[in-house]
Amino acid sequence: MSTAPTTSPQLGAWQKLGRWLYLHPTAMLWLCLALPLLWFAGLYLGSLLSLLWQSVYTFDDFTMTVLPDFTLDNYRQLFTPGNLDIVIRTVTMALAVSVADALLAFPIALYMALYASPRIKACFYIGVMLPMWASYIVKAYAWTAILAKDGLLQWILSHLGLEPVLLWLLQTPIGGNTLATSHLGRFLVFSYIWLPFMILPIQAALERIPPSLLQAASDLGARPRQVLTTVLLPLALPGVMAGSIFTFCLTLGDYIIPTLVGPSGLFIGTMVYTQQGAVGNMPLAAAFTLVPLLLISLYLWFAKRLGAFDAL
Repeated sequence: MSTAPTTSPQLGAWQKLGRWLYLHPTAMLWLCLALPLLWFAGLYLGSLLSLLWQSVYTFDDFTMTVLPDFTLDNYRQLFTPGNLDIVIRTVTMALAVSVADALLAFPIALYMALYASPRIKACFYIGVMLPMWASYIVKAYAWTAILAKDGLLQWILSHLGLEPVLLWLLQTPIGGNTLATSHLGRFLVFSYIWLPFMILPIQAALERIPPSLLQAASDLGARPRQVLTTVLLPLALPGVMAGSIFTFCLTLGDYIIPTLVGPSGLFIGTMVYTQQGAVGNMPLAAAFTLVPLLLISLYLWFAKRLGAFDAL
């Protein structure tokens, strides 16, 4: 008895493509990434390159128009004393906010990671993230009312008998007529706004420390202070650097808080906004955007060397 030979069904075009992609996972990965990469390259990098290209255009002060004439005068203006003062003021504030947030965030993150019960830890998570649910501008305007003369903060300090300390601080170089018009008030608002971005990376870094490592250090005779300085702080440093990426970069480019709180001195963000929005000097504004790009690139390189990306 003879049987008819069986033939395999012909594969369709989509089936052949699916089989080929299954056998070539790298090609499948690049195919999945093609559309997001094109979107990123076209919209983000394309607009950024277009902005930087405009930085070599000429701005006619008489007609207030931008001329497509090549010039490097916009970059030379970055090194004038007034513009250098803006850069130094912005970088100083970004570094001060990063250090202050790290000092405030570390004890909170340490308690959340090592000592808090699951219920208390959940409450801390809600408390840390709850301010992030509110509007950024609403929080900035709320702080202007808190820091104003005869505002909530001054009322609290007066009832605690600390108003002479406040008056002394306002007479220092970081002070002003009121907290709302001082560098100190601007520093307080920046520190409050970005504090959650520092707490969460540090807490995540401390969570990854094995409890057995801390127990071994104690068994070997290390005191709590030695455990903190020789075990916890070095292992939490990547988390601190990861959080400082947010605090430093966000402070460096912010223009809303410097507009609402503090003295009239410009920051990089407000300088770009003023040149582009009020004056219409787009070439100088575009040249100024290169400053935070370079500073952030250098800071990210330094943070990567300290393992910050592993804690994100």
